[in-house]
Amino acid sequence: MKIALGTDHAGFRYKEKVKALLTSLGHEVKDFGTFSEDPVDYPLFIRPAAEAVANGECERGFVFGGSGNGEAMVANKVHGVRCALCWNEEVTRLSRQHNNANVLSLGQRVIPEEMAMKIVRIWLETPFEGGRHERRVEQLNAM
Repeated sequence: MKIALGTDHAGFRYKEKVKALLTSLGHEVKDFGTFSEDPVDYPLFIRPAAEAVANGECERGFVFGGSGNGEAMVANKVHGVRCALCWNEEVTRLSRQHNNANVLSLGQRVIPEEMAMKIVRIWLETPFEGGRHERRVEQLNAM
């Protein structure tokens, strides 16, 4: 799978860890930055990652920040993106099963690293259930 990554300085460390994990699992990664912990304006890095998912360049994306909230908001402004802010295993599963989320937002300052890596694996492995949820996803895409 080809996966887009975008972060600000507050999520840089998790982006690098997730990039290594994704590569080890055989995924292709397109990293939209940032590339250090120097302060940056997060929309400059989040929006291009989200656009890569929306335009089909990448199948899915991960965005990172301090809390992940701002990153999810920016990503969700891109038509065709369904970005889920996830903080535990159940929310992560549901974001894929019921909402067919195609971008995941993680907050480095609010989620322990071990949980973040668990969330990444669950999100990658959980399929969309389709059926009764397809209409809802179509409605979300039309917005």
